[in-house]
Amino acid sequence: MVREQCCHSQLEELHCTTGINLANEQDSCATPHSDNTSLEATFVKRCCHCCLLGRAAQAQGQSCEYALMVGYQCGLVFRACCVKGQETADFTPGDAGDIQEAAKISEIEEEQEDPYLNDRCRGGGPCKQQCRDTGEEVVCSCFVGYQLLPDSVSCEDINECVMGNHNCRLGESCVNTVGSFRCQRDSSCGTGYELTEDNDCKDIDECESGIHNCLPDFICQNTLGSFRCRPKLQCKSGFIQDALGNCIDINECLSISAPCPVGQTCINTEGSYTCQKNVPNCGRGYHLNEEGTRCVDVDECAAPSEPCGPGHLCVNSPGSFRCECKAGYYFDGISRTCVDINECRRYPGRLCGHKCENTPGSYFCSCTVGFRLSADGRSCEDVNECSSSPCSQECANVYGSYQCYCRRGYQLSDVDGVTCEDIDECALPTGGHICSYRCINIPGSFQCSCPSSGYRLAPNGRNCQDIDECVTGIHNCSINETCFNIQGGFRCLAFECPKNYRRSADTRCERLPCHENQECPKLPLRITYYHLSFPTNIQVPAVVFRMGPSSAVPGYSMQLAITGGNEEGFFTTRKVSHHSGVVALTKPVPEPRDLLLTVKMDLFRHGTVSSFVAKLFIFVSAEL
Repeated sequence: MVREQCCHSQLEELHCTTGINLANEQDSCATPHSDNTSLEATFVKRCCHCCLLGRAAQAQGQSCEYALMVGYQCGLVFRACCVKGQETADFTPGDAGDIQEAAKISEIEEEQEDPYLNDRCRGGGPCKQQCRDTGEEVVCSCFVGYQLLPDSVSCEDINECVMGNHNCRLGESCVNTVGSFRCQRDSSCGTGYELTEDNDCKDIDECESGIHNCLPDFICQNTLGSFRCRPKLQCKSGFIQDALGNCIDINECLSISAPCPVGQTCINTEGSYTCQKNVPNCGRGYHLNEEGTRCVDVDECAAPSEPCGPGHLCVNSPGSFRCECKAGYYFDGISRTCVDINECRRYPGRLCGHKCENTPGSYFCSCTVGFRLSADGRSCEDVNECSSSPCSQECANVYGSYQCYCRRGYQLSDVDGVTCEDIDECALPTGGHICSYRCINIPGSFQCSCPSSGYRLAPNGRNCQDIDECVTGIHNCSINETCFNIQGGFRCLAFECPKNYRRSADTRCERLPCHENQECPKLPLRITYYHLSFPTNIQVPAVVFRMGPSSAVPGYSMQLAITGGNEEGFFTTRKVSHHSGVVALTKPVPEPRDLLLTVKMDLFRHGTVSSFVAKLFIFVSAEL
């Protein structure tokens, strides 16, 4: 009993502050989302009501001495709330009637017996919150959430968050309040929930708050953290409603355990079911007799049925039958018929040499193109296609086929692969190099030809050789003329030495000694004739003649120049050393022609100048 009373006293003292704060904050003792039947809620509500009575007495100008006999603890709370209200309220004097009424009330109070007459804590005593008269002394104390100041009278709020006296859980933050504290969640409650003042997550009633999205034909039903939309249309008995509001038939034969009595079969119907009396169930191979009382054997072999297939023997047996299949067939236990044996698939590569084709009850062999079936009906032997002369020229039989080939100078047609076509060697990419002059195609070969005069065909049958008319003597030059051979022809040349010169060789003229003739020393010492021949397609630039003194002596120098025959500018001179120079062809001569080029060389020796002249007969022949 002592422990229980002590516990109640401590609980009342602990939760009384909450009731006082509740009365001061909202002028009401309603505690949302709490269990009003708990002991805690009883103490909170009691202290809240006592505080509200004290505040009401102060507001009506009544005495803060609680006259009703409602207990010591309630009287302390009443007095504390009333006194606190007097300290904060502004006093406004009433009229004479109010004073008289107050005087009457005071007289009535004096006539009543004051239970706290000798209590020094009367009117709150010296204490700011709780006062207790022990008889020997007055002891002040504070409500829960406050601590007594050193003056032993006043109270100050305890910061439970700083002192660590809170009971906030993991994931909650402590927030200090006057006389107490509260725990605040660090994170939200999640979808479908809201945070209450008690720091708990409360389900949001979407149906009541109107934030659901149910269609007009559906009714909103709240669930924890969410809601459901249920259709307003209710299905009749024997149906169940799906999520879209559709009524689906219930198969009572499956959902209800044995809905029909023994000996009857359940048959499901729309919205209900029926029970049907069972009849004898005959197994496979049997059927009911005409009276429907017993099962008799079915003769599966009876005409006109042929369960084994056409041509196979059927033997009836009780409840079944068996088949005696012909050769090339086997009995299939699943379809219960005679099925053809695919010998080609069962014995691959062992029956036929080439191709095997299955037939009903047997098979036959065939060969690929180029082969024919041997006498054994299984092997294949090669066919000699060349015996029928399929090729236009030559034929070679190969295993399973044949190959056509052509003689030299012919090629196999790309169209049919059997015809030989003449190869036009002259039209091939290398045809221009087969013959040096002209290529003439003939069936299976070709011939080379040369110009009609001046050339003959070389022994290799491809190149053209120049005929040296001067050597063979087939020229028509006179005794006084010299025959000079050129490519594809010849020239008859004759020359005379000019005045003041004498012939010193076949092609050279020397100057006669000068006596008193003043013009003679200016004439060239020597005039030499040269013969050159080259085709029109010679590659330019090309050096065609070199000229210089017969012996090089230190101190000698020379100068070379073309003095005649170069009107079209085909040639030019170039000095290659102090004692030598060359004549070069710098641009091609477009057509065959004969040219006479005069080249003069001045030789400087110890202050004297000597001149030498070269007469160049240049014969440009046609390109071969």
